[in-house]
Amino acid sequence: MNLPALADLLASRGLRLLPGSYAVPVELLVQLPDATIARFTARGTTLRLRSYSPDALTTITIPAECGCGDHHPQTGPARVTLSQYAVPLEEHVIDGELEFGWQHHEAGALRLADALPHLFALVDVLRNRELIGVA
Repeated sequence: MNLPALADLLASRGLRLLPGSYAVPVELLVQLPDATIARFTARGTTLRLRSYSPDALTTITIPAECGCGDHHPQTGPARVTLSQYAVPLEEHVIDGELEFGWQHHEAGALRLADALPHLFALVDVLRNRELIGVA
């Protein structure tokens, strides 16, 4: 599975894949229907989903190589990312060591397709907590 296919799959579930997502190792920025930003990472033996307010996104501009303006524009492309000052609203974790017996870096070695069930499980936990909080 590649990121464009993932974007289509997420869209079918009402989610939007944001720029700044990576397939290897898995690191996904996803916008939920309420505009909340979710960051899913698979590192070491841990699968983690953190949620952020919509204003946690920022755009950074990558400077051009020489910056002289003669050969290249003085500014390079813009990249969307989470602000370095963004504070998570919530965090949900799957401890792969406890759940699956992982011992080293199995989460970081997951292929995108293999990480998706964990992403969807954590998004469901996040959504269910939101529904309970509203009631």
